[in-house]
Amino acid sequence: MIDTDTALARCDELVSLALKNGASAADAVASADASESVTVRLGKLEEVERSESEEIGLRVFVGRRSASISTSDFLPASLAALAERAVEMARIALEDSHAGLAPQDKLFGGPVPDLDLADLSEIEPAYLREAAAATEDAARAVKGVTNSDGGSASASRSVAALVTSNGFAKGYATSGYALSASVIAGEGSRMQTDYAMRSARHRADLPSFDEIGRKAGERAVARLDPGSLPSRTMPVVFDPRVGSGLIGHLVAAMSAPAAARKATFLLGREEEDLFDPAIRIVEDPFRPRGLRSRAFDGEGVPTREKALVEGGRIGGWLTNVASADQLGLGLTGNASRGGAGAPGVSVSNVHLDPGRVSPASLMADIADGLYVTSLFGQGVNGVTGDYSRGATGFRIHNGEIAGAVAEITIAGNLLEMYRAMTPADDLAMHRAINVPTLRIDGMMVAGQ
Repeated sequence: MIDTDTALARCDELVSLALKNGASAADAVASADASESVTVRLGKLEEVERSESEEIGLRVFVGRRSASISTSDFLPASLAALAERAVEMARIALEDSHAGLAPQDKLFGGPVPDLDLADLSEIEPAYLREAAAATEDAARAVKGVTNSDGGSASASRSVAALVTSNGFAKGYATSGYALSASVIAGEGSRMQTDYAMRSARHRADLPSFDEIGRKAGERAVARLDPGSLPSRTMPVVFDPRVGSGLIGHLVAAMSAPAAARKATFLLGREEEDLFDPAIRIVEDPFRPRGLRSRAFDGEGVPTREKALVEGGRIGGWLTNVASADQLGLGLTGNASRGGAGAPGVSVSNVHLDPGRVSPASLMADIADGLYVTSLFGQGVNGVTGDYSRGATGFRIHNGEIAGAVAEITIAGNLLEMYRAMTPADDLAMHRAINVPTLRIDGMMVAGQ
């Protein structure tokens, strides 16, 4: 796998070739990944995978016409042909008055801060096998677990680099480790499955094998013999592992490209109180060892910590160059970039500040409600905010978890759900989007 310096050199070469072929501006992005994973099932080695990939993408401008193209072939002759072909494509493309590179005075400058994103220790296949086996063993040791889909461990290394024709050239390296287990409880028609997993930039930040495995086993056993719920409006409490999805829908709706297309349920509601004033949602790109930490975005613009929601209101649209120009906004450092295609919009690490009550206190006054631990289906309309998902979890009766439930549908509208959202105090910061336990009153639950 190439290193950061090599990635930067190849990007610089490709941009220079594009300019020599007649491009008025260009940028190039390179990425490389190497990963190993081991899966153990029922105590036996089931799968060993190793993969490596490298990609370099070029975006060129001929005036206001642009084109992008990518390849995994880094040979000099291939890069020369790529640059020539990209410029030819741009010359016949339609004009786009909003597309372009980030202005030079808006680009990130200075050294890239050390966010401790790369664990430089050697990836050891023996460790991965031991980790996968020990995680599965801990899950299978839970009373009531009857079978296994396996325990897995993985490790990866990645490199990213961006070079633009107006002076930006930066890159960085990251690492990743993950542990997971998925097991089955019960026999025959009673069988239920669940999982636990954790990922981190550094191996030392992963929980123990026992913790991950035990959690997977306990979750599967807890789901045995599920019932249903009466169909009516009731409070719904979201476990943190699914509650993060609610904030993911908000982030998608705050995309400036979506606003420019008039394809977001937040359009025209920028000055409305959409949340309780106590709720604060923050993007923090500088969190050490964060899963999405980054000093600059996909167009070379510096990132910054900002409140996505504060005082009940959203903090503004998340832009890239094209959408900022189209809407007359500033750059927010949220551009995303793949090998080919126009830049999109993404966020770094996001969290919802914790509330002031425990999860138990949050549920204490619920006479009859639903605690959701998993969601399925894609019933979320980004234009209207209508929300309908299949769910499984547990019934809440008189403030206590009363038994597993399944074959449930929950429905509402995200605008109404956000207004009714109350967080608990159990925020843990180990995901890309982190939330505490969340309670939303007044959701429609369809069961029996």
